[in-house]
Amino acid sequence: MAESTIHDLLVIGVDVASLAASAKRAGYRVYAVDYFGDQDLRCVCEENLAIIEQKEGRSCGRLSFDFNPNALLQLAKSLLKRHSIDVAFLSSGLEDFPRVLFELSEFVPILGNSPQLIQKVRDREEFFHELKRLGVPHPETAVVEDFEEAMRKSKEIGYPIVVKSIRSFGGSRVRKAKNSGEFERAFKEVSLLNEEFLVQEYISGTAASASLISCDREVATLTINEQLIGIRAIGQQEPFGYCGNVVPLLAAKTVIDECKSIAEKIVSHFGLIGSNGVDFVISDDGTPNVIEVNPRFQGTLECVERVLGINVIEGHVKACTQGILPEISDDTSRFCTRLIPFAPQRSIVPDLNGFEGIRDVPLQGVIVEKGEPVCSIIAEDANGNSSFKKANKIARSIFRSLKPHN
Repeated sequence: MAESTIHDLLVIGVDVASLAASAKRAGYRVYAVDYFGDQDLRCVCEENLAIIEQKEGRSCGRLSFDFNPNALLQLAKSLLKRHSIDVAFLSSGLEDFPRVLFELSEFVPILGNSPQLIQKVRDREEFFHELKRLGVPHPETAVVEDFEEAMRKSKEIGYPIVVKSIRSFGGSRVRKAKNSGEFERAFKEVSLLNEEFLVQEYISGTAASASLISCDREVATLTINEQLIGIRAIGQQEPFGYCGNVVPLLAAKTVIDECKSIAEKIVSHFGLIGSNGVDFVISDDGTPNVIEVNPRFQGTLECVERVLGINVIEGHVKACTQGILPEISDDTSRFCTRLIPFAPQRSIVPDLNGFEGIRDVPLQGVIVEKGEPVCSIIAEDANGNSSFKKANKIARSIFRSLKPHN
């Protein structure tokens, strides 16, 4: 596909507001299918269809229970019947549902990784087998189907371990266990659906990610990022729940270089193209251990764009259509934080448009359930700590503005 033939595009996934805004800035006509249907997303789209219909006095639901990939597919098909759309871009939420991706690709080309390639890289058993073959550090991992097998594997791996749903996203339904008693409780909390699970060695350290763009011939690491995980002070109820990022990660150059080397090796090995992410835990001794690959756009997108002064959508399109990668400067003096505050209790949302740096803005008067995301906050500064503090200050102001709803 030639770049010149792309004019109208679909962004689809749980969280697409930053992706849609970037595509709009790049000059495309944007259509969106997502879970929330927030105000700022609707402002940049020609049309947006969402699983949640936001209305004053109505709940936005619970993402981990109410998100339905098949519902996203049906909304996309409905939209595609009315509009001629050239390509689709993937955000989070669909990478572990290959059937949905295959059916979506029958209606609109997915620009980037094919459904076959996404399915391959998200096959956990095969993925970790390949990491071992490549000599890439990673936690010992087993795919299991029931409690007895999970218990046996946890003893083989050795405590502490992590148990997680194979289709968890955003860090939900992930639990740590230090012994067999804790493991039994953890498994019960995670196994709400009948599906496969991962039992994984727990590695203490810093959660991080790499944001990359690749083409057939080469790979460019855009940034190495700190992941913000399980921050109770901003309302996150899940111990491993995603709370945002600080871009770039402040760490020793040797650690950053090793993260880049490993991430680029993995992306090149699997033949991934366009925008991709690799998640790590950097152990206390400075070793980057690979957790997973996200073969789609990441939640770091706006922060990466601000820090590097690039448009990630433009980079993705040129990589996929022309085999051209963006030029990246290693010399950055800016840091950017994305922070996601979660409702500390069932709350009515006020008008948030007056707050600085707000993204993913819900409609005034909707109800956000306890522990569910309220919005995103973007804050920049000369170092990572101060950018985080800026975002956290805004989050505290937002918490004060929320009205409890019984």
